[in-house]
Amino acid sequence: MIKPSDVPSLALRGGGRLPLVGLGTWKLRGDEVAASVSAALAAGYRHIDTATMYGNEAEIGQALEASPIGRDEVFLTTKLRPSDAGRAEKVLRSSLRGLRTDRVDLWLLHWPPNRTAASRQAWNELRRLRDAGMARAIGVSNYSLAQIDDLTATTGETPAVNQVHWDPLRYSADVRAGHAGRGIVLEGYSSLKDIKLDHPALTRIAAAHAVSPAQVVLRWNVQRDIVVIPKSVQAARITANLDLFGFELTDREMAEVDAIGR
Repeated sequence: MIKPSDVPSLALRGGGRLPLVGLGTWKLRGDEVAASVSAALAAGYRHIDTATMYGNEAEIGQALEASPIGRDEVFLTTKLRPSDAGRAEKVLRSSLRGLRTDRVDLWLLHWPPNRTAASRQAWNELRRLRDAGMARAIGVSNYSLAQIDDLTATTGETPAVNQVHWDPLRYSADVRAGHAGRGIVLEGYSSLKDIKLDHPALTRIAAAHAVSPAQVVLRWNVQRDIVVIPKSVQAARITANLDLFGFELTDREMAEVDAIGR
């Protein structure tokens, strides 16, 4: 087990700290998701990511309730579909019942609505329910910096987090700096989905540190303060995906990974 205290976290606008590594649960269902969450908690994870769209909040809630780990020790994220924005409170209350909690630590608007005005309205709904105590922090997912700037300019509040598809193939120093400059935590999903883990740079760096290429990719993210939420149903891999803090990539190695997508 990795000590939860060994996993760094980032302060969020509005309060709370988001662990740099969490368990992703997209496409996990039933006993599979419950087993993954239980294995993750046992391995030292204290950050679980889900969404209304995933259809697994109830199973995650059951796994959390069955765990000896207190609810306040686990950072819990869920997401609202834009199509549900008109009934956001009802949907969030349903999510909270499934997750067996009275609030989530982070609530995200899952992707931008088709219309700019709808995006602003949905964001204001997240703000209202956050202020009512149903979420500790709020953010967005799959938003561009321009879309975020519109929310900030028109509503007066910048999202705490933007969760996007992020890996070495999509690396952009400008995008990373743009989020940092706005005080937005950048969170990457599907960090291992598209990258070829047999890439020569990754295998060479992995051999130098006696770790796997997947761990190199995940370490590259967290070393740049990008939150990652890798998904797995295998207990050994779940543990390995968190075991990222006993080695450090050199500046040269970081630059090599940066360059994979060029």
